[in-house]
Amino acid sequence: MTVTLPTLRWERQLLRAHPLVIACDEVGRGALAGPVAVGAAVVSAAHARRRIPEGLRDSKLVPERRRGDVATRAAAWADASAVGWASAAEVDAEGIIRALGLAAHRALASLRAQGVDLAAGVVVLDGNHDYISPVAAVGAPVMPRIKADRDCASAAAASVVAKVARDAYMVALHDECPPYAWERNKGYASETHRTAIAAHGLSVHHRASWAIAGAPTLF
Repeated sequence: MTVTLPTLRWERQLLRAHPLVIACDEVGRGALAGPVAVGAAVVSAAHARRRIPEGLRDSKLVPERRRGDVATRAAAWADASAVGWASAAEVDAEGIIRALGLAAHRALASLRAQGVDLAAGVVVLDGNHDYISPVAAVGAPVMPRIKADRDCASAAAASVVAKVARDAYMVALHDECPPYAWERNKGYASETHRTAIAAHGLSVHHRASWAIAGAPTLF
């Protein structure tokens, strides 16, 4: 199978009109437990001339044993990066799409706290739906792009930074709720996870509003 490598081609086009590209990508949307996370990575014209970190891909295409190293180098390569979160309780209360929007705004607020001028940027959002603007105005245009995490280096950086952060969060929850084996499945629908739900019920970290019993087993 041929793997498409991310480039900065689209970012360079956008940087002709905007001083910054701010890429966002989510992880954890399909999990049964734990928060959703949205990563954000900033690229300026100066950084767009730098070599893309070796091994940078959409986080789903980076082997788990290598993700931490790739995420560290991606964060160092970007002008700035951040991860925003929305809890399982917020997913239940607000719905998954609005929860993703909340997480994205928290990531953008973190960038602002780091000194990033959001108004100087354009937000590239992986996917085909803008879930950011309905929550609140960003002060910058939001441009959804299908497969941005595959094709655009900035979105790939956002993806892997968020994936490593969320995986670490779920591993840290393992000692609190060991039967669910989150250190291995990260809250997704593995056979072990499904069996533990059947035996022990839902924890406070599960998305109780979801049809968990009917969710397909992924691995």
